[in-house]
Amino acid sequence: MNFFRKLFKKKNPEDEMDQILENLFGKDDEDINFIVAFLNDKIMPIERGEIYEDPLDEFLKANNIGEVLGAGTTQLPSGELEWCNIDIQLYSEDIDKNIIKLITDKLTEFGAPKGSRIVIDKTDERIYFGEKEGLGIYLDGINLDKEVYEKTDSNIVLSEIKKLTNDNSKATRYWQGQNETGLYFYSDSFEKMNESIKEFVAEYPLCENARIEKIA
Repeated sequence: MNFFRKLFKKKNPEDEMDQILENLFGKDDEDINFIVAFLNDKIMPIERGEIYEDPLDEFLKANNIGEVLGAGTTQLPSGELEWCNIDIQLYSEDIDKNIIKLITDKLTEFGAPKGSRIVIDKTDERIYFGEKEGLGIYLDGINLDKEVYEKTDSNIVLSEIKKLTNDNSKATRYWQGQNETGLYFYSDSFEKMNESIKEFVAEYPLCENARIEKIA
């Protein structure tokens, strides 16, 4: 299946947090109040910028809170997206939990899924946030009849499931591996999403052998 485009940026595993900080500042700079928002969202880099980074940076600067310094996307060994991060510098030298809450509330408003977290550099504290639940459907890319791949379209699966699950995000979330294609959807309830797509998945030929996972 020839599916969309592939765009990825740097890989920043959370267990290499110290390396991220050293790359940005050097750990000996104690005056910088730095936090990282790890978003449990399988979103592509360009759309990550449009949905999260740019509006967050505008919000932070408008309220004299801080600014976005950069961002990244982490991939699993298979190449599938795992999560993304946004690097934030706060202007205050102190850790103000009210400011942290303003940031997590704003990211939740933007659509951050459950399992997202803020990591505070100075204290290594993790604060979890997010409300959306996620559903991933993985389409079999090698075992179906050739005719199925010729006469069906993964874009139809994407658009139909977005409608059925009430996924109102402007983002198109996907991954194309060697053997399967992953499509990702976020809404209020995984169970409701899963139930809403059962009939379509059962009837559309390209969804044969598809597996469904809760991703947030």
